[in-house]
Formats: sequence, structure tokens, C-alpha cells
Amino acid sequence: MRSLYISLAASSILLSACSGDKASDTSAMTDATKAEATNLCTDMGPQTPRDISSLTGTNPVMFKMAPASTELNLCNIHTHTNAEHKGPGFSVFINNSDSGGYACNDSKDLTAEELTDPMDGKGAYKGVKPGDTIEVHWVHTSCDITPGEGLGSCLSDTCTDPLLRVEAQVFLVVNDPENALDFTEMAYGQTMRNGKHQPKMIPSNTGDPVVFRGSTTGPSYDQSTCSPLNVTWSVRPNCARVDIGSLHRWAEQGNVFNETKSHGVRQLVTAPELLSPIQ
Repeated sequence: MRSLYISLAASSILLSACSGDKASDTSAMTDATKAEATNLCTDMGPQTPRDISSLTGTNPVMFKMAPASTELNLCNIHTHTNAEHKGPGFSVFINNSDSGGYACNDSKDLTAEELTDPMDGKGAYKGVKPGDTIEVHWVHTSCDITPGEGLGSCLSDTCTDPLLRVEAQVFLVVNDPENALDFTEMAYGQTMRNGKHQPKMIPSNTGDPVVFRGSTTGPSYDQSTCSPLNVTWSVRPNCARVDIGSLHRWAEQGNVFNETKSHGVRQLVTAPELLSPIQ
């Protein structure tokens, strides 16, 4: 069994891997993505993001899966504008740019009130507005750390080869403080359970998560420039709704991750050679 080694020197890669500011949807192939498809980084382990409705994958790297997130420490929370993954509830393709990805299926059905921006574009959390889709990543590590800024917080001087797990949920952002979820209630507030740093809450009513082997994400990578890091993914298949005002409050309150904007996306990985089979 082959394992990809993570060293502390790789922390600079970690800092941008999931939250940096390309694989494309097969329905929108460009000359660049066609060239990319002939130059696959097949010397790496399985890559992410993917279509979670497809079980297909031929990448042979079988690293140890991380345990449940409740047995790990939360190390980082960040968001991507538009979903990096494609799933049953978020299958509307936007485009193949760093600002592309997928939107929730009901994103075109919002009311004028739900689409009203109460901050008129001047909110504390940048890069997102009502009507947008975001994918939230709760990153967990086996290292004994304290949650902090960037994915480098998932490592330490004495823990350079952690098991990493990302719990992912896709949200449709709306102006609806009465009915939509409050993001501050899903964040981190010095929450400890069984001696582990944990988020306050992750939605549990959006379908059974699809669990698979993959990598870090973010627009620094594509199908020819792959992430070297091993990550166990747990991606919920349906969208939930989150209130735009709560994202701004999260930024205003000074979250420990110093997150003040939503990040770009890595385009969908479609080459079977770069995907793990989903059991």
C-alpha cells in the first residue's frame, strides 16, 4: 500500500490547498482542459473534488481512512463559492473557471426577498451574496492542535503526518434569518467533546454522506497539477439553506480561523485514473 508523506515543510501547500484563491466538467471542455486531459498527474493519489453520484475510480492508492470526525480535532473551517463537488442536490454547472463549480438545483427558484442583500454588498464576509451556492469544509486532523488560521493549523512540529478528514456541506445562501440556518451555530466556539475540538454543529438532515479517499482542493490544482495530500472526504448529497447575515456575523465576530471571504474552486476531477473507487 502506497502512502503520500505529509511533512511540516508541506504546510505552505496546506495553506492554499483547500482554501486558495483547475479538471473541468465534461460538458464544457475547452482547449486547455482537453490538453490537461492528456497530461494527467497519475503519479499522485486519488484527487478531489468529484461527482459523488459516481462510484467510478481506478486510482490504486489505498491510504488509511481517517476515523469519524468526532474522534479527531477540528482544525479549520472555510468556504468555497459554488460547490466544488457535484451531487444530486447541486448539479447546476456554472463554468470551468476558478469561480465556477456547481450551484444548488433550486438556486433559480428564490424569491426577490430571499435574493435581497441586506448589506448591499458591504458585508464583512466577502465573495458571497444571496443566491450563491457555497461549499463549507470542516477540516479535522489527528494532530493534537488548537483550531486556527489556514490548513497549516492541521499540523504541528510533533505531528507532521496526520490523518485528515473533511466534512463537507453545500448551502444555498439566502436572505432569510427566520428560516435558514445560522452559520454561527455551525462554527467553532471553544467547543470540546470527549477532549476533542469540535464544531458546534454540522447538518445531519441532508442525506447520508458519501465517504471516499481524495486530496485537498482549491484552484491551485487541476488534473495535471495534483494535490499530494491524503484526505478522507465525507460529502453530504443535498443542499441546505444558510442565512447571509450569519456569514457576515461570523466574520465580524473575529473567528479563530481569520476567515473573511469565500474562496475559489478546483474544477471537477473526471479522469477515472485520478479518482478512488467509492465502496
